[in-house]
Amino acid sequence: MKTTEKLQRFVDYISKKHTVEIKYDLDRINLILKKMGNPHHKIKGIHVAGTNGKGSTSAICEALAVSDKLTVGLYTSPHLVDYRERFRINGQLIPAEELICHYQRWKPLFEEENATFFEITTALAFSLFAAKQLTANIFEVGLGGKYDATNPFYPNVSVITSIGLDHTQILGDTIEQIAAEKAGIIKKGIPVVVGALSKSALSTIQNIAKERSASLYSLGSDFMVELVDISKQGTKFNFVNNSDSIPLPNRIDGLKTNLLGQHQAHNSALALVAYSFYLSANKLAFNKQTARAALTQVNWPGRLQVINNNPLTILDCAHNEEGIDNLVNNLKLLYPNRPLHIVVSILKDKDFATMISKLCQVATHIYIAKNHSERAVELSDQIESVIKHNTPYTVIEDIKKAVEYAQNNCNKEDIVVVTGSIYTVSEIIPKDLFI
Repeated sequence: MKTTEKLQRFVDYISKKHTVEIKYDLDRINLILKKMGNPHHKIKGIHVAGTNGKGSTSAICEALAVSDKLTVGLYTSPHLVDYRERFRINGQLIPAEELICHYQRWKPLFEEENATFFEITTALAFSLFAAKQLTANIFEVGLGGKYDATNPFYPNVSVITSIGLDHTQILGDTIEQIAAEKAGIIKKGIPVVVGALSKSALSTIQNIAKERSASLYSLGSDFMVELVDISKQGTKFNFVNNSDSIPLPNRIDGLKTNLLGQHQAHNSALALVAYSFYLSANKLAFNKQTARAALTQVNWPGRLQVINNNPLTILDCAHNEEGIDNLVNNLKLLYPNRPLHIVVSILKDKDFATMISKLCQVATHIYIAKNHSERAVELSDQIESVIKHNTPYTVIEDIKKAVEYAQNNCNKEDIVVVTGSIYTVSEIIPKDLFI
């Protein structure tokens, strides 16, 4: 059997076998990790939560550590194409055989404890990274923070990128409730770096940080970005450090990241500050030149990513209101007054009506599709939302066919945008990006 077939069988098995009732506590993952010998106690690094931006910020931290020639583990979710994207080691996918072999070692334990898919995946990441004795370990929270399976991790620094209304049926339906869930990753005495949050979200997190004697550093006050300029080649900005406690220079001018969008300047600043605290905790020095180079080499596909130039076709994983706002604002800046043909498929547990409303405000034409996720919103519901805005639309259920149709019905200056969900983008993004 080919390795790719073995990997697919493995992923299919744990996806189906371990789709069990999720319990919002840490009892099961803590027990599993204890029986594995507590691998999470043997690693250090950075823990990243947030409604939006946590994946990009984690990937930027990875790039910074790789550029410094540290041994690096990056754990993220979900994956776009290949399950192994969740476990990057030194910027590369782990070999499938190695991953499957590692799983087989712990399979009886996972079966015995009736672990969930995400608990298995997280436990494997802790175990793999500890076995390889990696120097810098970056863990992105899957959902929330307080009860997320990554939360047993005791990092050198915690990060909360943003707070927005998402997963409200689980995390709560107010900003304060969601902020408290995200702040669940804050550990006693461990610094926490936060993005530009609303007053209510920041106040909630500040109170929890104070209770846990964790120093808090906030984007917009303790550090900031200025002169943000985005182009088709990347995002330029200056970094300003306003705090004597952040182990970085007072300012670093002329930085550039290959990631597109104003929000990526903010994510880069969060990553720089978090990484500086990681370095300081491990008695390592910050190198401005390697950091500058690292920002131009971030590997995080599917975010304002151009995959075709004729017609111009852009993928973006925006999957909630804040993500759609960022997408729309950046499209206006990058491609002012150019017609937008938007292929959309959203998940039903999102506020899809509001997301579609925001897209309709800028779309020349909407192509309504449905991704393969069981959570995808029905075509009829998306149609109902689009009709309210009098935006021309076409219904083509299959994502690939919808994109092809949009591309074939474009003029030279038109742009095709594919968005609404990570699952939507995963059906279009070139697979060779992950080989």
